[in-house]
Amino acid sequence: MGEFVRLEVSDGVGTIRLDRPPMNALNVAVQEEIRAAAEEASGRDDVRAVVVYGGEKVFAAGADIKEMADMDYVDMARRSEPLQTSFTAVARIPKPVVAAITGYALGGGCELALCADVRFAADNAKLGQPEILLGVIPGAGGTQRLTRLVGPAKAKELIFTGRFVGAEEALRIGLVDKVLPAEQVYSAALEWAGAFANGPALALEAAKEAVDRGSETDLETGLRLERQLFASLFATDDRAIGMQSFVENGPGKARFTGC
Repeated sequence: MGEFVRLEVSDGVGTIRLDRPPMNALNVAVQEEIRAAAEEASGRDDVRAVVVYGGEKVFAAGADIKEMADMDYVDMARRSEPLQTSFTAVARIPKPVVAAITGYALGGGCELALCADVRFAADNAKLGQPEILLGVIPGAGGTQRLTRLVGPAKAKELIFTGRFVGAEEALRIGLVDKVLPAEQVYSAALEWAGAFANGPALALEAAKEAVDRGSETDLETGLRLERQLFASLFATDDRAIGMQSFVENGPGKARFTGC
């Protein structure tokens, strides 16, 4: 367990909890603790889905600018790859991941939310990539993941202006997937993640890999990856359990083992 980030596990769901008051500023220590929590969640068999959460008042308001202001080109040239890969560790969690966003998710906070598979936002949430206002651009994946999510034109508009996006607009443009009252965001995220606690873990992992890796390549390569992953699942116990249950009892009644 880190000083600022911890993994809390209950009933098959792991919560990666950011806790660096008052705004969960993402300094180097927090970044590395996010990496460690993501890697732990990836490797634990008792974690079947993950919630990324910053607390009741704020998700993460961005990088620690006081720390970053003292860095020169050489410093950031060395730091930029670990910065990106610490967030990519969240995107690479081979399980369903939901970001539960309250308050601000700005700069690095927005980039962290983009690493989740889906995003639930409080009705008071504000998201954005305001790095341009500091004379830089997003450096933890924002130019790439935001573009893939909302399209290049909208991503450019948000990055060029650095403006904040409210929850309803974020829902409209596809930046978030659900808007809820602030007090319901975390419980809704837990409920969503909990639906996978007894699911076919290897099939869920394969589905995530097929979508994520396939979206990074051409259609033919993506289809080849899909059929390889599809065929591989015929070596799992859950495939046999699921098909036998369907034949005997109809859909949706299988009791998977995760193997």
